[in-house]
Amino acid sequence: MSKKEKLARRLLSRPLDFTFDELATLLGHLGYIAVSSGKTGGSRVIFANSDGDYIRLHKPHPRNVLKAYQINDIITVLTERGLL
Repeated sequence: MSKKEKLARRLLSRPLDFTFDELATLLGHLGYIAVSSGKTGGSRVIFANSDGDYIRLHKPHPRNVLKAYQINDIITVLTERGLL
């Protein structure tokens, strides 16, 4: 099983400790790249792919763990786009 598949399964299990770094890795495997939103971007992060689709979210802080609603939103978006 590839790292992409392991991360996708882990995301779909809706763990309480899924990190932003794990999400960034998974999205990278799915063709998304982090787009800089300028000097005032702060914790706002945009991941975009070559089709023009994007995913916006706030980078969690002070911990690196995503909140449950973020995981649910990401699963919904990726499933609707046929990526999960």
